[in-house]
Amino acid sequence: MKNGLVVILSVWFLSACAQEKKPNIIFIMADDLGWQDVGFMGSNWFETPNLDALANESMVFTDAYMYPTCSPSRAALLTGKQSFRTGVYTVPVLEKDDNQHHIFSRWTVGLEHTMYAQPLKEAGYKSIHLGKWHLVGPNPKEEIDYPFEKPLRQPNNGNLDWLQEHQSAEIQQYYPTGKGFDENVGGTWWGDPARGYKKGYKAESGGYKAPFKNPFIEDKKDDEWLTDRLTDETINFIKRNKNRPFFVNLHYYAPHRPTVPRSKEQYQKFLNKTPDSVTGQGEKGLEEIAGYATMIASIDENVKRIFDYLDEQGLRENTIVIFTSDNGFNGLQSNTNSLRGNKGTVYEGGIRVPAFVNWKGKVKAGISETPICGMDYFPTFLDLANVKNYEGILDGESIVPLLEEKRFAERSLFWHLASNTYKNQPCSIIRKGHWKLIQFLNDGKVELYNLKDDLKETENLVSVEKEVSEALLLELTSWRKENKVPLPPASVLKF
Repeated sequence: MKNGLVVILSVWFLSACAQEKKPNIIFIMADDLGWQDVGFMGSNWFETPNLDALANESMVFTDAYMYPTCSPSRAALLTGKQSFRTGVYTVPVLEKDDNQHHIFSRWTVGLEHTMYAQPLKEAGYKSIHLGKWHLVGPNPKEEIDYPFEKPLRQPNNGNLDWLQEHQSAEIQQYYPTGKGFDENVGGTWWGDPARGYKKGYKAESGGYKAPFKNPFIEDKKDDEWLTDRLTDETINFIKRNKNRPFFVNLHYYAPHRPTVPRSKEQYQKFLNKTPDSVTGQGEKGLEEIAGYATMIASIDENVKRIFDYLDEQGLRENTIVIFTSDNGFNGLQSNTNSLRGNKGTVYEGGIRVPAFVNWKGKVKAGISETPICGMDYFPTFLDLANVKNYEGILDGESIVPLLEEKRFAERSLFWHLASNTYKNQPCSIIRKGHWKLIQFLNDGKVELYNLKDDLKETENLVSVEKEVSEALLLELTSWRKENKVPLPPASVLKF
């Protein structure tokens, strides 16, 4: 009996040690925050002192990518899969034209696609999703007959006719708690927080000032600002689960439009600020960009609050924090002279995003120019949690070797957008080394850019660098063929 007790205690001790070795993971994603909308990526106009300080002690990824709009970025992030596997190519309400030149996008990620919270849950993590979800449509039942003849649409602002059905067990399967998260604060089909107001973007609150009118955020008396509230909930969750491995999926709604100034004082400060002649920030659309700047400043302050709490509780050394954005900046809110395009375009301004990874004592401060993408985070989380038995399809690669300064084999990154991005026609993209090739799916037109010498993509080199163009086009075509990637019916391409 004594020997048996020793064995039991030994197994328990080893199990407890294994649990302790699993790092806490916090994934923070801003919405529509541009690549150069933060100081650590070169802005001298926006004020992000806390993020900049954290970046100085983090691994900063200069070539981090997402899709050009939020729906495909979030679907790829949470599932680790390319858009052609989920059918989520763009935000459905932004689509136009016909179903011959476009494969209209799904809104809802199907139940057959596992999201990263599920294997983490099985590995012993307690998890929460906070903020924007956008991975379920307002009416998932209408998405059964696919492909669609017409783009999906959404209810009017302030309309809550969908709510009762979305609170049912059937539709909750598509929500965070149905996809492996233990808790959900604020996640629903909404793409922006203004949807709870009949006036939408024209409402004074915009959903950022209380009351938030989000049915998945319980009103509290001391509510003031949505970004603050989501941070409060984050800290509360960490407090309740600090003695076990936890995963925080914090997807701020900010600074997505509507642009709502955080305070009159901050707003006035940016209105009076001298424009940045290098980035062009503050030179035009001053009222909009000044309000946007206050929303970014609020994110900066709230991320610091999270780190301060981790420090206070002695959790920094066992907590890895990733900060990034879901796509490029909205052209109505910001600007940069460094990149071509903005949200909704397949050029760098639409798909390149700020990103850093912070893990005190584990990840050395530095800069990585290795291209990474949103699909890399799922396998990274599995790697960090020491999950070895996941058998689902993953199109990304764990970036843990990069964090450990180990060899990371060069690879090609791919995008496939079978519907319009609302600013570009359907296309596929390959990024390999410093080369980026875009092929438009309907007419077969090709563009080639050397991002090392021409980051702003001003010169199409397809007729100059013929060997490079042919090699990349062959690789892109082969990738589509091997993966049976769907093309719009009217496409002139075979594969």
